[in-house]
Amino acid sequence: MVSTVSQSFVPVMRRLRGVLDPVLREAVGRLPEPVGIAAGYQFGWCDERGAPVVGAGGKGIRPVLALLCAEAVGGRAESAARAAAAVELVHNFSLMHDDIIDGDTTRRHRATAWAAFGIGTATLSGDALLALAVDVLAASSEGDVAGAVRLLGRALVDLADGQAADVAFETRRDVGCEEYLSMAAGKTAALISCACALGALFGGGEPGVVDRLAEFGRQLGLAFQMVDDVLGIWGDPAVTGKPAFSDLRSRKKTYPVVLALASGSEPALQFAALYRRPEPLGESEIGDAVRYLDQAGCREHTEQEARRRLELAVASLAAAAPVQHAAKDLISLARLVIDRHH
Repeated sequence: MVSTVSQSFVPVMRRLRGVLDPVLREAVGRLPEPVGIAAGYQFGWCDERGAPVVGAGGKGIRPVLALLCAEAVGGRAESAARAAAAVELVHNFSLMHDDIIDGDTTRRHRATAWAAFGIGTATLSGDALLALAVDVLAASSEGDVAGAVRLLGRALVDLADGQAADVAFETRRDVGCEEYLSMAAGKTAALISCACALGALFGGGEPGVVDRLAEFGRQLGLAFQMVDDVLGIWGDPAVTGKPAFSDLRSRKKTYPVVLALASGSEPALQFAALYRRPEPLGESEIGDAVRYLDQAGCREHTEQEARRRLELAVASLAAAAPVQHAAKDLISLARLVIDRHH
């Protein structure tokens, strides 16, 4: 069921997608075949043959955050359109590469780009999206373009670092909570924080305000990853569009797992013994693992921490003294991020 928050946010999303989509489609439309078709497929605009389709794309949370942050500092969403498009291009570049790294064959209820086009084409298409992101941002006609490119560059380095840590964690027996937070801050929060900072920058925000909105994005990004972790274990594949229990099968050190591995409770110890076995987890072992996580309270604790991060994000937003209507929309979007499993 779609929540009341998401229903009320539909007009805002439609308005801001109207600002973003022309810039995004113009940029991707410049790519030659076959990487252009693979990119269009990744965005949900076409099928494997390039024929137009409807409703297969992502939610566009990151670029919408950029546009709203431009409005939050008193600017116009249109002033941050290129920054928002650059963020969305980088996000989809990272998704294409992540799916290859993780071997995931399903995303958004259909085959991933590499499964549809092959690893070579998907890799090159992702690379092209990254190049486009820099080109689109550098072509902005207003604001501190050089500073914006540096912000995006730092976020890309942090993103790569976080993804590398996420992969490395799969083969480690133990990962601490601080290590997890460092990984999530790079893998997920860095780009969300960058989106908010870029929007504020192109909206004309003062440096201190840009920093506060960047922190809003960082805390929201950590909450976003924790909710993703919950969905990766307890989410319905019909809703998430991803395979069930793929994180557990690949021994990902998600936040519920990290909590269990650090706990001394009996269910957590049983989970740890199962998770550290070298053999692949079968269906019955997966079921046991989920039950132990539930009994150890790891889902509940993860959801509580996500809500705490949301509160920290909202506090940072308030400290930026944002324009009222934009602040209301940012809070609605932030709560929508947390309530994705409802």
